[in-house]
Amino acid sequence: MGKSFVCEPIEPIADAMDTRRMATGEPGLPKRFRWRGVEHEIAEVLEQWRETGPCTSGSDEQYVRKHWYRIRTAAGVEMKLYFERQARSARQRKVRWWLHSIAQGD
Repeated sequence: MGKSFVCEPIEPIADAMDTRRMATGEPGLPKRFRWRGVEHEIAEVLEQWRETGPCTSGSDEQYVRKHWYRIRTAAGVEMKLYFERQARSARQRKVRWWLHSIAQGD
């Protein structure tokens, strides 16, 4: 199975967020989102992990930078999504969810 690299923002559907995770400091994974004008529904989380990085002020602490999710949509498409803890820029401060890649069948 190959992968198509995408790295484009997705638009979470506000009333379809999994808020249970937010109580533990995790982002609220959207149950549905739009990408390129098409709505996708998450049917299953196949894998999840965190990406950490060093503190930018010089301490030895590690901070979570991204939350990653490998998911399968209701249409059977496997995608890799991530949530950025900090926005890339002030201009993109509301863009936190990204579609990284889509798995392609052989």
